[in-house]
Amino acid sequence: MSLTFGTLLSRRATQRARTFGAALIWASACAHAQQAPVTLDAALQAATDRSTAIQAAQASVSASSEAAVKAGQLPEPALSAGVDNLPINGPQGFTIGQNELTMRRVGIEQEWVSGAKRRLRSALADEVVGRERAGYLGQLANVRQQTADAWLNAIYVKQAVSLQQALLEQMNHELAATQASYRGAKATAADVVQAKAILAQTQDQLLKATQTFQTALITLSRWTAAPVADVAGEPPAPESYVSTLAPEELRRVQPTLVAAQRDIDVADADRAAASSDRTPNWTWNVSYLQGGGNSRFASIGVRIPLPVNRKNIEDRDVAEKAELATKARLMYEDVLRQVQTDIRIETSTLASGRERIANLTRSLLPASGQRVELASAAYKAGTGSLADTFAARRAQIDAQLQVLDLKREVSQTWAQLEYQVVPQTMTPAQ
Repeated sequence: MSLTFGTLLSRRATQRARTFGAALIWASACAHAQQAPVTLDAALQAATDRSTAIQAAQASVSASSEAAVKAGQLPEPALSAGVDNLPINGPQGFTIGQNELTMRRVGIEQEWVSGAKRRLRSALADEVVGRERAGYLGQLANVRQQTADAWLNAIYVKQAVSLQQALLEQMNHELAATQASYRGAKATAADVVQAKAILAQTQDQLLKATQTFQTALITLSRWTAAPVADVAGEPPAPESYVSTLAPEELRRVQPTLVAAQRDIDVADADRAAASSDRTPNWTWNVSYLQGGGNSRFASIGVRIPLPVNRKNIEDRDVAEKAELATKARLMYEDVLRQVQTDIRIETSTLASGRERIANLTRSLLPASGQRVELASAAYKAGTGSLADTFAARRAQIDAQLQVLDLKREVSQTWAQLEYQVVPQTMTPAQ
């Protein structure tokens, strides 16, 4: 039993309806909103402007800046009032103004913190502000990394959808081709059934790719904080300058290293402030007293803490801060090693990925293209089958998708390397 292409032509509407159904699902991902396609730069800008994590980090910097202003001030004075020598028995018990010894008192107390101590406390507060700025840089770098990763994923998935769509259209065209197009060639029923099976698989792959694209757009929208209908543009070349940064420069622009250095600065300032607290603060007080009759008095005094156990209190505090400073320095060295290791690994992965892409482009893609040409020629000559042609085209698309997926992985590795540092133009004012 054989089935001519003239018979297949009658089923053309059904095949096209399936094609259009898949295409409509893909188009709906771009038609549900009216925004223009989002480029990588636009996505990064939107994410930076709208990120609540970045805004929270900015609020933390502002909060610590307010605390820094307070750190260098004297403590607020205290108002004191009371009654001294109040009788509690006899005819004058619990009365004021009848006994000459009873004094009504009002006064002011002020704890005095030396200028040197206040400067050290201000320095500590300023270092805390610096540490919060480092936290801001960390959030900024993370948002940019995640946004770039999401955009790259979306743009490559979009390209995969385009490949699947083009393949499906080509298959439908060949399946519905007229009898004259192939000089009266005929196909067996088994051949057509097998070709339809490959076509159905391709339709399913398109639907799957379309859903993946929709998911990628939703993921990108999480970072841009606005619905993304489509993406546009070419992925940047996977060449990163981060691996060429000198260690001194890397310490200034890599947020993890900046934060680790700020921890050292805070620990050192805290130790210095703790050392100054070995000398106690004096508290001065001035009081005005009014006794019975017309007697008036003034009282002036000072309260001085006595560090009788300095060895186990103040000195222990200084020792604690010194150990924390040592910890911060050791942690910085560990963070530095990890950052440098990550950069080397990502740089090596990037170079290997570029080499693999070039190799597949030179070998796999031409070979899959030649297979399609041979299968098409055999089919037109009557020595091959339509199913073989479809299988060759499917294999060609699979090869292209393999290269595309590799490009996506390489680009995302590039993004993790490139955006782990923050440009100096984006750092907060010091």
